[in-house]
Formats: sequence, structure tokens, C-alpha cells
Amino acid sequence: MIGDGLPVLKDLVLVGGGHSHVAVLRRFGMTPMPGVRLTLVAREARAPYSGMLPGVVGGYYRADEAVIDLRPLARFAGARFLQDEATGIDLEARRLHLRDRPDLSFDALSINVGSAPSAADVDGVAEHAWPVKPIDGFLGHWERLRERIAERADAPSVVTVVGGGVAGVELSLFAARGFAEDGPGVTVRLVGAAERLLPDHDPRVAAYVERALARRGVEVETGRAGVAVGAASLTLDDGSVLPTDHGLWPTHAAPP
Repeated sequence: MIGDGLPVLKDLVLVGGGHSHVAVLRRFGMTPMPGVRLTLVAREARAPYSGMLPGVVGGYYRADEAVIDLRPLARFAGARFLQDEATGIDLEARRLHLRDRPDLSFDALSINVGSAPSAADVDGVAEHAWPVKPIDGFLGHWERLRERIAERADAPSVVTVVGGGVAGVELSLFAARGFAEDGPGVTVRLVGAAERLLPDHDPRVAAYVERALARRGVEVETGRAGVAVGAASLTLDDGSVLPTDHGLWPTHAAPP
């Protein structure tokens, strides 16, 4: 039985606290569906809102201002909330495997967990770089990165962002702003594999972005891809090596 006394006709299970599922929970709270039991499974109870993440990096928001508390939202929707991680799906039996709980049955399953970093084709990323994906781990990475830089404030640091697409450009701009707020001594460098930044956008947009990066003091390297990351270096596909103290990796996303 559901909380309102109605029999359960369908079990709808949502895996992940991404934007789409936040909207689903809100809709269920406003317009319940009789007979549908809603269950949310999420690894964390507080889901970061990725649209605000650059603002956190730039110092416009505190980290706690950029997260959505899933527990009260689930209560509003009349949904069960299970803080756990999905590890597998049995489509034939319609069962979701969880890391710390028994399997969960479903009639309909929706997955909204975002992407994961893929380091398989780039040596050293897992050991020496700070992946941006999954988003729910990046805020912690960012705080630890700033702490490390603060610990060696008497020495200059180079932070290299790998990826000349929208994510890399946005992260570079806001990182430069955030580090400027902390004080001088941090250089932000953006490396892109294409011949110009934002290769999928109008060249006029790319030119505008390049001027904005220059105003922020971001160094830009294009036309060369990162192929290996070391403890203090980034090796490019032409054999050249760029010194770097910290690497941010918003590119090379893959399915979880």
C-alpha cells in the first residue's frame, strides 16, 4: 500500500538525483499519480546543481548554496528515498541491484546519474588530475585543490584545464576569477585539441571567448591534445611537455 492507502499498481524507480529527476519529483509533488509508488535511489542525499558549479569555482556561491537536498524533495513527492548506489540492472527480472541493500523491484526504471570520467586513453589522469565528472565529487575535489594551493601560497602554481569545449572554457574563466579572489600566484592554462576553442560554435563566439580568457589572464594552447599527465607535467601529442601543478579534467566523459 502507498501512504495514502491506495494499492501499489506500478513501481517507478528513479536512479540518480540529476536535473530530470528533480523535475519529476517536483511534478509528482504537485500532481500525484494514484497507484504509482515512487522510489528515488541516489548515492548522495545532497545533489549538486551543475548549472551553479562554475559560480562556486568563481567564488560567487558557497558550495552548500549549489546543492539540492533530495530528502525533503522526496518527501514532498511522496517518494521513498534510498541513499545507495546502483550497481547493476536485471532487465528480464526487472530488478535493480544496489551496493548496500537488497535488490529493488521495478515496473519502470529511469536513470539520471550523469557521466563519469574516462581515463582509459590518457595515462596518469586517474592518479594526477582532478576530474570534473561526476559532478557530485567535483566540489570536494575543488575544495581540496584550493587547500593545496593555499598551503604553498609562497610558490606560484599552474592549474591546467584540459578541453577546449564549453566545459573547459567555462571552468577556466571561473577558475581564474576564483583564484584571483584568493590572491596572485596562480596561473590558469587552457589546453584544447582542436585548432581553435569551441570548434562546434560560430568563430565569432570563439573569438569573443578568447578575448574574455585573455582579460582573465588565462593562457591558451590549442591544436595539441593532452596524452599523458604526470605529477607536475602534461604531455601533448606533439611530444612537448607543459609544466603544471594541478590538472582539471572536464573532457573525456563516458557512460558510468
